[in-house]
Amino acid sequence: MPETARKVLGQYGPMVYLPTLLFSVGEGAVLPLIPVIATHMGADVGLAALVASAIVVGQLCGNIPAGYAVARLGERVTMIVAGAVALLAAVGMALSKNLALLTVAVFVIGLAAAAFGLARHAFMTTRVPLTFRARALSLLGGAYRLGMFTGPFLAAGLLAIFRTEMSTVWFFAACTVALIVLVTFGPDPEEKAAAAERSSTRAADMVADDSGEAVSGAIPVLQRQGVFRTMWEHRAVLARMGLSASALSAVRSARQVILPLWGVSLGLDSSTIALVVGVSGAIDFALFYASGQVMDRFGRLWAALPAIGLMGAGFFVLAFTQDTSAAMLWFGMLAAVLGVGNGLSSGILYTLGADLAPWRDPAPFLGSWRTLTDAGGAAAPLLVSLLSTLLSLPVASAAVGIIGFAGAIGFIRYIPRYVPRPGHEPTPGP
Repeated sequence: MPETARKVLGQYGPMVYLPTLLFSVGEGAVLPLIPVIATHMGADVGLAALVASAIVVGQLCGNIPAGYAVARLGERVTMIVAGAVALLAAVGMALSKNLALLTVAVFVIGLAAAAFGLARHAFMTTRVPLTFRARALSLLGGAYRLGMFTGPFLAAGLLAIFRTEMSTVWFFAACTVALIVLVTFGPDPEEKAAAAERSSTRAADMVADDSGEAVSGAIPVLQRQGVFRTMWEHRAVLARMGLSASALSAVRSARQVILPLWGVSLGLDSSTIALVVGVSGAIDFALFYASGQVMDRFGRLWAALPAIGLMGAGFFVLAFTQDTSAAMLWFGMLAAVLGVGNGLSSGILYTLGADLAPWRDPAPFLGSWRTLTDAGGAAAPLLVSLLSTLLSLPVASAAVGIIGFAGAIGFIRYIPRYVPRPGHEPTPGP
């Protein structure tokens, strides 16, 4: 009987989406306050930003080792280890008395986040059929976005009660404890999938025996490849699709930097800027599942192209509105456009990575894929800062728009070439 989306998501959902939500809620609560904690330890603004960026550096450094760990240990063990490492890092962060220890702890949280995220990505890649893979991965992205969206509000409540930023760090530690308990003692979706595979194999063997034909041939054995061998064998697709995906990640990341800075450049107060950015984020979150529906029904390009095209156009048009009489109106409208584009991109990077990965052993490929996309997201704020300092904020906005257009051209050219079409994909399995 063919599997339905409701059946598969109901089977795997509690052990896939709930751990993701727990981790992202804790991370979302502590991330905005890392620069504040650093300044209380004596850092200036630049050094505080550097400390906060250690989590992104940790994710970049952790993706490839995480691919190795998932391939050798499995998704569940990797998640438990990542949760334990994140817990130790949170305790170290809460007890740190100097900037060096704080920076190391933030970096280690980034390493754990990379391993945790890749474990869920690899599992969904191998277990969810292509016909509704995009919806499943859009929900995974939506769970992460929900956590990152609600985390800062919970942090505000904790600050109001405990009057210390360290309360959010202990909250993150509590979330990791809950995650470890859930993953350790909850039903293992890997075991369920393996049991289903054994059942289908036995059924196939019975059919073969009943046919009266002799069954011959060697039993296929999965031979795992190393991370660097996988990178070399898939260098063409990583260089082409990976760079396009990196451009999308860069445009998405730039949105979080340019919108607040643009509001400041227009002389808006903090509450107005927060309102505009909040509305943009709400539109973004509201559309996360629509992206998966579009990708599954019409193809990956039908979501990827409007998403990166809208964001690229939004940034490019924004660059020419700063000195107009309706600058504030343009700011609000284009922030909404960027929210729509970002919402339509929910799950795209997960889905494309899953589509392109070797379905029998996806983790090494996904480690490389996520390194490229994370690199694009990490480089964008640096590019915006550099161009804004040397030239102007409108030039930085226009440059991000051009990056978006370049990524759109790459998607138009390479998605039809590399992404499997329905009816041409391998059957998911262990």
